[in-house]
Amino acid sequence: MRRLFIIITVIVSLLTSVRITAVEAGDSLPADSCCHGASSTKWIRQLFDNGFQIHDPEVCYPGFPRFCLNIYNWGDRTFNSYDTTYVVGTGKNWKLQAKSYNWMESSMMVFPRRTSIAMHSDLYSDAGISLSFMAVSIGYMWNVNKLFSSPTNRRTFNFDFTCSRFAINYQSVSSTGGMIITQFGDYQADHRLHYRFDEASFNAKTLDAYWFFNNYKYSQGAAYSYSKYQLRNAGTPLVGINLSWQDISNDFSVLPPDMLAASPLDTPHFYTQYRSYCALGGYAYNWAIRPRKWVLNTSALVAVGYRQFLETSSHTSDIARFANNFRLNIAAVYNHKALFAAFTTRMQGFINYNPGDMTHFNSYVSFTAAVGMRF
Repeated sequence: MRRLFIIITVIVSLLTSVRITAVEAGDSLPADSCCHGASSTKWIRQLFDNGFQIHDPEVCYPGFPRFCLNIYNWGDRTFNSYDTTYVVGTGKNWKLQAKSYNWMESSMMVFPRRTSIAMHSDLYSDAGISLSFMAVSIGYMWNVNKLFSSPTNRRTFNFDFTCSRFAINYQSVSSTGGMIITQFGDYQADHRLHYRFDEASFNAKTLDAYWFFNNYKYSQGAAYSYSKYQLRNAGTPLVGINLSWQDISNDFSVLPPDMLAASPLDTPHFYTQYRSYCALGGYAYNWAIRPRKWVLNTSALVAVGYRQFLETSSHTSDIARFANNFRLNIAAVYNHKALFAAFTTRMQGFINYNPGDMTHFNSYVSFTAAVGMRF
């Protein structure tokens, strides 16, 4: 089904690629004596005329818009400052881009008898365009799978906010059906299976928030939001929190009898629902291969903490409460004047340890390709 999404995220004081031309650190805007007697809406027309250069001293801001801009400038100095020998802005406010977003999920259950159940989903694909002004974006995405096959019931939502000091990421993923079993206990153990399995559902919500310690030299935005240029190699330790919720259900009772007889599970219906509360740590690094041209990034994070089970088909006394999650991001960006092209891979995994029963590992990975221009 076609999906129309409009994501409008206005965070006035944190994220911008606009260069400060009229306001130096710690200064306020000059009095608007040049605007004496001007219409209270003149500033709106002036912004349209100058291409939304919000620090143009000729713009006649009334009292409240000027107050908002002073707040913005404080936030920009506090949360978006860099060492300009390492990071600089692009000098552009707008971005128009076309992108392809593809993702898939996988699941593996490993049992003490050295048997396992493994499956993965189809590759889900969306494509679309978006227009951004600083931290505000609007776009449209098409379900590409619908053009070639019967689409699986699936849904994704991503929210990313990044400034020089910290990043926040929220992701929601859900799907029903569309799984392919590649291994099922001892069933046809000498062959790799390719069995279509639709009695599966997966729902996950994850929130990550982490701090950049080397925030004056390293820019996450250079690799993932294309709002900065990384001029010199730089990396940073990352420390934060990870909160997640998962609801997984697989009803294997619908499988053929000979296949079900090979199941290593005690019950044909496997389900689990839990929350995890974790400390998060890792490292990120930007390689400025050619300043203002090529930048490569790798970010790796590991989360450890407590897992609270809400519902499960396993014996509660056998379940380890230890939570272990991880996240890996890789990005490559090419810039040519106002144009850019980027490829990003993101992977998130979750491990459930159940001593004496099984270990359950599930993950989802996404691939994004984008081309666009700044203006």
